[in-house]
Amino acid sequence: MFLILCAFFLETQSVIHSKASSYLMLMAIGSGILAIRAYLIEEWAFLILEVAWFFTAVAGFIRRESNKPSKDSEMED
Repeated sequence: MFLILCAFFLETQSVIHSKASSYLMLMAIGSGILAIRAYLIEEWAFLILEVAWFFTAVAGFIRRESNKPSKDSEMED
């Protein structure tokens, strides 16, 4: 929970952007850990929420990484 709150706080203070790798990683790791906890304590609604947050953060991170220009294309310019 601390990781999610930390990411949210930093984003609201304009320290990081919600599409930044650091924000997405904090959200993915935090929600992944909370999803495991929700599963272990059988909190199914909370599990669904955390799994959705986890996959959303991971998808954002993957999309961000795939949009980066490759080093080879940078050298050609």
